[in-house]
Amino acid sequence: MKRMTLIFLAGALTAISQPAWSQAPADKPAAAPAPAAKPPTFETKKVDGADNVYVFRYANHQSMFVVTPAGVIATDPIGYGHPQSVETYVAEIRKVTDKPIKYVIYSHHHFDHIAGGKPFKDAGAIFIAHKKAKEHLVVIKDPATVLPDKTIGNSKTIKLGGTTLELNYIGLNHSDSSLVMRLPKEKIIFAVDFLPVGSLPGLAMIDSYPLEWEVGMKKVLAMDWERLIPGHPGLPNGRLGTKKDVQDILAFLQESSAEMQKAARDGKCWQPAEKEFKMPKYASWPGYETALPLVARRYCGLWGRGT
Repeated sequence: MKRMTLIFLAGALTAISQPAWSQAPADKPAAAPAPAAKPPTFETKKVDGADNVYVFRYANHQSMFVVTPAGVIATDPIGYGHPQSVETYVAEIRKVTDKPIKYVIYSHHHFDHIAGGKPFKDAGAIFIAHKKAKEHLVVIKDPATVLPDKTIGNSKTIKLGGTTLELNYIGLNHSDSSLVMRLPKEKIIFAVDFLPVGSLPGLAMIDSYPLEWEVGMKKVLAMDWERLIPGHPGLPNGRLGTKKDVQDILAFLQESSAEMQKAARDGKCWQPAEKEFKMPKYASWPGYETALPLVARRYCGLWGRGT
């Protein structure tokens, strides 16, 4: 952000310093604006105000890791489609600390977030997930995904080197195995896919549980936290989320559900409803055009078929 501000100021000062006679003639087209700088493939950032909490991003996926005097607690390896990202993730942790990586915690069982964990396993980490995540993984037997060593039910607290991390299962939402990880001292949570920040849920709707999702978001809102690290960079500018972001997504799902329930009762599910479904209130949100048909299809399944 500082770099962008400096560029803007420099451009503004240059424009002011140019005499009127040196400007391009009015009949010449203006030069095309320079394209936005492409973000680096990966980056690691320490969370402001939290001495030991970091966000690792690779492409459009990100994870949280916590550094303590007794070792590191890492989350989702995010090695799906780019296995080199996991080696990079481990290397980024090593830039911060030489303490052992004690734990890797899966946010849920979807491969795009948890595949590729072997480098962590080789480093001696213990893998933890919700019990339903392991049930899925045992059946699928994906060779790139490490099976959890330990599983939890509704909750578990990990204490390491003076840091407390709570693992909470709040029920069905985007998946049936999602965990909310809460750092009570720092008032930070890490939750993946079912709490997008600044964008609408699209592909996350495909195999979701819409009504239970609403219940889960209300449970999250009742927790004591101030900032949310999402599994995909928050918009704009990779920001962290707030309770307002969760409230906004909850409102979007509730309003979408009500609209699609009307369409289903009118017998419009599937295709007519998908074509006609619009939510103008959210039209300026990133992902609106691609998300809406997926949202419509999932709610047609719910209200048109009872599934």
